[in-house]
Amino acid sequence: MRTRLKELRARHGLNQTELAKRARISRQTVSLIEREEYIPSLLIAKRFAKIFDEPIEEIFIFDEEEL
Repeated sequence: MRTRLKELRARHGLNQTELAKRARISRQTVSLIEREEYIPSLLIAKRFAKIFDEPIEEIFIFDEEEL
């Protein structure tokens, strides 16, 4: 799974700590998600979608081969 989280965060002028606070998760979790080392739960993904006003599918891109 690829993620556009870092790109969106930068576009909105947020650092990892600020995004983490808004999403109610740790900064370390944001970092892991951005490095594509952790797949967030649906709840966290929905929080990101709301923060960035983007559909989940535009933040997290699934490769068909991964499914």
